[in-house]
Amino acid sequence: MTYMDFVENRIQDYDFGAPVYTSSLAQSMAEEFQLSQKEASAAVAVAVKRLMDGKGMSELRFFQKGIYYRAKMTPFGETGINKDALIADKYLAGDNGYETGLALLHRMGLTTQIPAQRVFATNKAANCIRADKALGILICPPKVKISAKNKRYLQMLDAIDTIGKAPVDAENPYRLIASHIQNIGLDYGELLSIAGKYYNRNTVFTLAQIAGERN
Repeated sequence: MTYMDFVENRIQDYDFGAPVYTSSLAQSMAEEFQLSQKEASAAVAVAVKRLMDGKGMSELRFFQKGIYYRAKMTPFGETGINKDALIADKYLAGDNGYETGLALLHRMGLTTQIPAQRVFATNKAANCIRADKALGILICPPKVKISAKNKRYLQMLDAIDTIGKAPVDAENPYRLIASHIQNIGLDYGELLSIAGKYYNRNTVFTLAQIAGERN
């Protein structure tokens, strides 16, 4: 099997729209052919360029440096890359982040308003909120470094912190949040501890009111 055949076969294994990272292809090639990472990266770059220039894989598309995808024609036009997968890979993987903001409230049933832009809290963000124009999202730093242990707690406290600033139209938002807390098994003591350390008094007060709505 040639390097070209190897890369083409690997790309064909990806679903349409799934991000294809040349770094992953290079890692696989290095293992398959006993190459150094540098040699494999160079071979992958050549193979992908030939596939893009030729007609062997007409569905292959370039997204940005190091990222490609397979497109498919539908009655509505050509499919694009799966941006949710890109967001997850770039900002959320390894318990590094979570979705927050109005989209989170909408998903929880607290508001019927659909946000124009999604927001993600992530350890990959710097000290301020900024836009990732390629993915069409905003990223912001969390109150404290996100981990597997605190991720769901921080996300819930973000929702509680946001409800006083958002167009919440649920009939009983506190009872609804209390239900979510119960369903995902969060501990009120831990919520209160994190809220007291990293969130404002309004969030702590609202959390106390939500606790009163428990069944």
